[in-house]
Amino acid sequence: MAHDGQDLTLAPSPILADLLALTAEAIAPCEKVLDLAKEALRAQVTENGRVSGALIEANQTAAHGLAWLATYVESLRQMQNWAERMQAEGKFGETEQLLHQIAFGEYLWQMYGGIPMNQGEILRLQDIGLTQEQMGILMTPAVMTLTQTANTQAARTRLVELMQEQSANITVGASGLDEELEMIREQFRRYAIEKVEPYAHEWHLNDDLIPMEVIEELAEMGVFGLTIPEEYGGFGLSKASMCVVSEELSRGYIGVGSLGTRSEIAAELIICGGTEEQKQKWLPQLASAETLPTAVFTEPNTGSDLGSLRTRAVKDDNGDYKITGNKTWITHATRTQIMTLLARTDPDTTNYKGLSMFIAEKTPGTDENPFPTEGMTGGEIEVLGYRGMKEYELAFDNFHVKGENLLGGTEGMGFKHLMETFESARIQTAARAVGVACSALDVGMQYAIDRKQFGKSLINFPRVSGKLAMMAVEIMVARQLTYFSANEKDEDRRCDLEAGMAKLLGARVAWAAADNALQIHGGNGFALEYKISRILCDARILNIFEGAAEIQAQVIARRLLD
Repeated sequence: MAHDGQDLTLAPSPILADLLALTAEAIAPCEKVLDLAKEALRAQVTENGRVSGALIEANQTAAHGLAWLATYVESLRQMQNWAERMQAEGKFGETEQLLHQIAFGEYLWQMYGGIPMNQGEILRLQDIGLTQEQMGILMTPAVMTLTQTANTQAARTRLVELMQEQSANITVGASGLDEELEMIREQFRRYAIEKVEPYAHEWHLNDDLIPMEVIEELAEMGVFGLTIPEEYGGFGLSKASMCVVSEELSRGYIGVGSLGTRSEIAAELIICGGTEEQKQKWLPQLASAETLPTAVFTEPNTGSDLGSLRTRAVKDDNGDYKITGNKTWITHATRTQIMTLLARTDPDTTNYKGLSMFIAEKTPGTDENPFPTEGMTGGEIEVLGYRGMKEYELAFDNFHVKGENLLGGTEGMGFKHLMETFESARIQTAARAVGVACSALDVGMQYAIDRKQFGKSLINFPRVSGKLAMMAVEIMVARQLTYFSANEKDEDRRCDLEAGMAKLLGARVAWAAADNALQIHGGNGFALEYKISRILCDARILNIFEGAAEIQAQVIARRLLD
């Protein structure tokens, strides 16, 4: 009861009674609405008994909205799974309970009232074709209780109080991972604090490449061979371990967290599509970082439409290939020894069927001569953020590739090989997004504590603490969705849908966290000297690379309708 006129909404520990029962009960109506949304969209995009790509494109807002709705439903499922595991393990403390109930309170309301696909596009269920009566299915007693009482100012304020008390903890709330993975997290968090965070902003402002010393240290720590099988010189660890490493290194600086992505993509290509000889030759070199790779896929006029690539590979009389064409947005192109290069080997095709993947060898460049290998030239693309490896445009003119370096030894398999890597790449990108969001929360919270206005710290103002609380909540949601997709991959189950959802949500969460943390900084956030200016620029790329958010939503929608 309230005492002496006390407002119950300001109670010191606003945890809902029977929380896990409420949240469990709330999932079923969400799933029902998702099923109805699928039916409504399928009716709009079906022609002659088959789902039509042209009609999906014509109904793009509805299709992408379905992807977001499904992502929210899966997010709540995974938060529920996490919460039940934490309760079973005796780790479902006050912080975890607040994270859980705020997540449900917020996401349930958004599902009913409008899901932000980005800051300017709000998806409402009626946009997918649902009626008011169908939307009303969400209004069960459990959902209504959560939407009305779970995400209150008192709950957000209390969460931030706990975050300050537990500031020594690496994560806000228990991550849900086992002790071995948490030991890995601690190791890489320590490294990031000591060797990355003190220097990252200077690297960014000077547009410097990440020092080779850092790459060498990461190699010694096993970053580049983390998930490569032991028989090929790697550690053979799980994708979940890759998530933890990527998360904590990206929390220090996204450029450092992304170094492993190059090797992850190259290794995945070779593991999935390479011959045994190619695996024996290249995987140990990738695992040790003796060989650094870069991915050379995108072209100036194709973007996400990889099936329209024009770069051609012509086989000569010796069985080798000559590559001619232009590529763009090539990350870490100068220092690397190999390129996983996608080119067209069948000139009579105009789609993905004529593409092949190559392991193209090159000589690492220097500042004076960045591209010394005959047949290739390049220039740097100046970018807002994500600067530590630099971006380049490349031009190939009869660039020589050994015939033995055709991936898998068979032409026309390049697009298939590439598709096989997308699950891991998107899981890792989702983990990087979680790391960047954590970085934004770190600097935003510290600034809110340190900065005094009107006689008190900024963190004592409800809208400031509310921003910090929602960062922590959405970070946990994105983290659980990411770990779920990684576990699906580790269990060798198809997870392109789950990985796509994790990447889609994680990128939005990182951008929102960075934007809100900059807002907490006020005018200082607009100054280049403050770290948050870099974090904002770094966060922005996450909605674009490894599949732009719109492409990602399109892929998810298509899979949902299959």
